[in-house]
Amino acid sequence: MRPSPPSRRSVLGGAATAALAAASAAAHAAPREAPGPPPHAPEPGAADRPAGGSAPYRWRTAVIGGTGFVTGVLFHPAVRDLAYARTDIGGAYRWDGRGARWIPLTDHLGWDDWNLLGVEAMAVDPAHPDRIYLALGTYTQPWAGPGAVLRSDDRGRTWARTDLDVRLGANEDGRGTGERLLVDPRDPATLWLGTRHDGLLVSRDRGATWAPAPFPATPSATGQGVTLLAAAGRTVYAGWGDGGGALYRTAPGGGWEAVPGRPGGPSARVPVRAAYDAGTRALYVTYADAPGPNGQTDGSVHRLDTATGTWTDVTPVRPGPGDTFGYGGAATDPRRPGTVVVSTNNRWGPVDTLFRSTDGGATWTSLKDTAVFDVSETPYLAWGAERPKFGWWIQALALDPFDSRHLVYGTGATLYGTRDLRHWAPEVRGLEESSVRQLLSPPSGGAHLLSGLGDVGVMYHDRLTASPSRGMAANPVFGTATGLALAPLRPSYVVRSGWGDHGNGAYSTDGGRTWTPFAAQPAPARQAPGPIATGADGRVLLWSFVHGDGTRSATHRSTDGGAHWTEVPTFPAGAAPVADPVDPRRFHAYDTAAGTLYTSTDGGATFTATATGLPSGDAQYRIAAAPGRSGDLWLSAKDHGLFRSVDGGRAFARTAGCRASYALGFGRAAPGGDGYPAVYQTGTVGDVTGVYRSDDAGRSWVRINDDAHQWGWTGEVVTGDPRRYGRVYLGTNGRGVQYGDPV
Repeated sequence: MRPSPPSRRSVLGGAATAALAAASAAAHAAPREAPGPPPHAPEPGAADRPAGGSAPYRWRTAVIGGTGFVTGVLFHPAVRDLAYARTDIGGAYRWDGRGARWIPLTDHLGWDDWNLLGVEAMAVDPAHPDRIYLALGTYTQPWAGPGAVLRSDDRGRTWARTDLDVRLGANEDGRGTGERLLVDPRDPATLWLGTRHDGLLVSRDRGATWAPAPFPATPSATGQGVTLLAAAGRTVYAGWGDGGGALYRTAPGGGWEAVPGRPGGPSARVPVRAAYDAGTRALYVTYADAPGPNGQTDGSVHRLDTATGTWTDVTPVRPGPGDTFGYGGAATDPRRPGTVVVSTNNRWGPVDTLFRSTDGGATWTSLKDTAVFDVSETPYLAWGAERPKFGWWIQALALDPFDSRHLVYGTGATLYGTRDLRHWAPEVRGLEESSVRQLLSPPSGGAHLLSGLGDVGVMYHDRLTASPSRGMAANPVFGTATGLALAPLRPSYVVRSGWGDHGNGAYSTDGGRTWTPFAAQPAPARQAPGPIATGADGRVLLWSFVHGDGTRSATHRSTDGGAHWTEVPTFPAGAAPVADPVDPRRFHAYDTAAGTLYTSTDGGATFTATATGLPSGDAQYRIAAAPGRSGDLWLSAKDHGLFRSVDGGRAFARTAGCRASYALGFGRAAPGGDGYPAVYQTGTVGDVTGVYRSDDAGRSWVRINDDAHQWGWTGEVVTGDPRRYGRVYLGTNGRGVQYGDPV
């Protein structure tokens, strides 16, 4: 599928508010998910903000299956069915062999630690199976803050943490290289951590403290630094991603030295992955002309005889005109010396593949050529009407040390596995990495939830405990969804917008089960599809447009289901349109730059300012309309707090129940109450940022998540279920849709 900019894979620029990088939707470009902006921790204080209580909730993840970039997989060499996986923005997981599912290990990381949900590297201790180490940090930009190392003696059930004074980049270029973290084979108390811009770090006390280690290469502020660390017997090898792709090793007398006779040429500029074959004492290294996962056009595979120092070029297939790619993953089989598997990466012509050799790289077989896929557990991987692709962004690759035919590899959307080298299926149960943009819980119909996601469009959740049976919404297939709305008086009518190959907007008349593309779309929709709204009765559509560079095009209006569109000059450009849930003539739009609310009473044809002097300066201040009530508006203004209007937006009063509000939604009213919908928000009450519920229109709040269920930054979207009191759906930036029910 052709993915869509802007994306979570883009490196953010800016401080408290980040600008999404614009990217072109080139044919066959890889899916890229967009990060939520770095949250700004609220200031202490405001004595008029009373602390809330708490209510016990059971939290689960709505099943989709993967949807994000799995950047690394490690099998423990000494324990059957013990493995770990890392992702670029969604944390780390441990494989539970008995339950055949992945267990999330980093959901406890909270709002202030949002940057630690990206896992730069991980390491296991071969001699101590219960030990696991994680190097965390999503971005190296100054606004992101430094990284951290987590260490566990119980396979990730509990953690000790050491904050670093350097930044790591788990969602930047080169995130599929590695691993950059390693337990020294000569001393389990010694750990090595390769950084991008600060050289090599070493810990002599099992990760409790870290210090710079003398290293021959000089770090730079813009390079890749140490791209991999690998143990070959008692020697540690380090790949260096700057200045031509050098390889270093620990010297017999101490310190580090360059490995002689390194491979040369543009195909070997960046060492991507390495795997050691103890039976033949060979170290296999994959190379590319860029760190990936994007941008690679050339690559190679080389074998180093660690006993003699001899290098041999064992590249399976050379890139060429019309077939450009690099090499990514590498794995060897400890049960069968001479068996090695490598992956291509960024190959968009014939599509990426795995090459397998049983003779040390002398000959190779492409596993793609005989592959049979079963994606029935995660139907979205069929990409609409297309068949599953073998994969893209294949840099994570691992071979089970206890089963020579059990091979797994990560892609930009899932983790595939085989038990016979021919039949492949997702091995991703429990691993959810969606970046969630929109959530709808319809008041009627077959699905309690529709979701709009980064990279994989819109999902119709006919069940929450299984991946949506219809897969991603088709006709057209979207990459990243940018808008999702229904008509409250006609809830079977739903509209969506996003980055699509064959149109960027569509409507549904059966609650989101099936879709029809708009007969026409405004010109800006091709380059900047933004949020979309439908009037209460579904007769009017308003579509807003924001370009990747921050410029805004005029909002357009349709009164015939998307067949024709006209500009609305009085609509504040780039604002998100909000429909009144009762009155089809009334719409609202919040100009975040000016702090002004605009209202239309003629079905979106014209807008006039109704309230001024409201919080301004942040594009993510949001208006929400209370269901079943006309003119009842709520404004989430981040650190400025929560405001409410009961007169159609002419006046707003600050709600004295919370100190900060980031996202807000509504659900079924509490039994025995006054009938006002339950209000849910991600916000700060007292000094605690969390997920809250109010059953009395915001006069009091109870926290409904806990310290074990925080998921980093959760400021994008939250909504309740209008049919089930207490049920809440929460969008995360990398841990999918979390849903909670009162205990």
